[in-house]
Amino acid sequence: MTEAVFPDCVPVLTDGHVRLRAHRPEDVPRLVEQCRDPQAVRWTTVPRPYAEADADRFLALVEAGWNDEGGDRLWALEDATDPGRGYLGTVDLRPRLGGAVAELGYLLHPDARGQGYMAAAVRLAVAWFLERGGHRVHWRAERGNFASWRVAWACGFTHHGTLPGSLEAVGGGAPLDAWQGSIGPDDVLEARTPWPEPPVLRTDEAGGLVLRPWLDEDVDALEPRDQPAHHMPARGILEPDTFPEWLLTRREKMALGTTLSWCVADAATGRALGEALVFVHEGTLDDDTAELGYQVLPSARRRGVATAAARLVAQHALAPRADGGMGLRRLVAQTAEDNTGSNAVLDAAGFEIWGRETEADVLPGGRTVESLHWERLRPWTP
Repeated sequence: MTEAVFPDCVPVLTDGHVRLRAHRPEDVPRLVEQCRDPQAVRWTTVPRPYAEADADRFLALVEAGWNDEGGDRLWALEDATDPGRGYLGTVDLRPRLGGAVAELGYLLHPDARGQGYMAAAVRLAVAWFLERGGHRVHWRAERGNFASWRVAWACGFTHHGTLPGSLEAVGGGAPLDAWQGSIGPDDVLEARTPWPEPPVLRTDEAGGLVLRPWLDEDVDALEPRDQPAHHMPARGILEPDTFPEWLLTRREKMALGTTLSWCVADAATGRALGEALVFVHEGTLDDDTAELGYQVLPSARRRGVATAAARLVAQHALAPRADGGMGLRRLVAQTAEDNTGSNAVLDAAGFEIWGRETEADVLPGGRTVESLHWERLRPWTP
């Protein structure tokens, strides 16, 4: 009996929402559209510019992979309930280490985004591989590719951190940093934690504050640092020169479930005035305790901005999840003894000192100051 060859050897996989099938010549026009999309050009290594000849070569490689016993496995994605929409994307598994592991890749047509297609497709392909004895599926993407990570996150992948200089840059240049993740046969193919999105929060008073997600253009409102070094780590300070890396790091931590960071802005003008955040050093924000932080730009101080923002975030953090809050039991904070402004903010926001560290910081003149530890608990209800 002759073994099946492409396209008959390609297993059709479906969950009722999406269908994975063999690529077809009629997919070429939409393949070209997909690979000319600005997001595909920005985050992948597709040829530039992408032409029909490139799509034809791609289909030939897909066919050769399926006809090779140990070759790459690539599927075309379509809507299982409306196949007339045609090609919607590609998901691929590239076997390594004799087939024990596979590297995952995917790319979605722009008109299919935001509809759960790719996460469903990845679950189908990964389950197919692991059910056939695969030990692990690896994912990686350029650092900052949040759209790619959101798919891997939705499918239960563990994020293993950043490997510096491990991706080749298109057209040469310095190697790029890469995020890495993986999933194994004992893992559930579903998100392990909620995707953290800082909700918009507002103060009640007219002309007050709005706490919202950060925007790239908020850099225009920033000012040079003017506070003692021991009041806040330099890497956390809002400054114009370091803002792009600062913002990427904040967004990275939010995508990993360890931080929620708000831009504290003027409600009337939208101009950034500072930051408020809730974060953890270990675990995720699904735990019952987190730390509060805040900072205000020099020109916005002594206007009650930090106090209002701290109260608002603390209220949201300690509110039950059923009421739209974070459901935390305990919120903590840490300040330097001589940071009178920050200490006054926490006192006004309902925090109490529970501990002190003596001689926690040595100032330039040799004087030492204590570190104060604060907490605010969610009110207990029987």
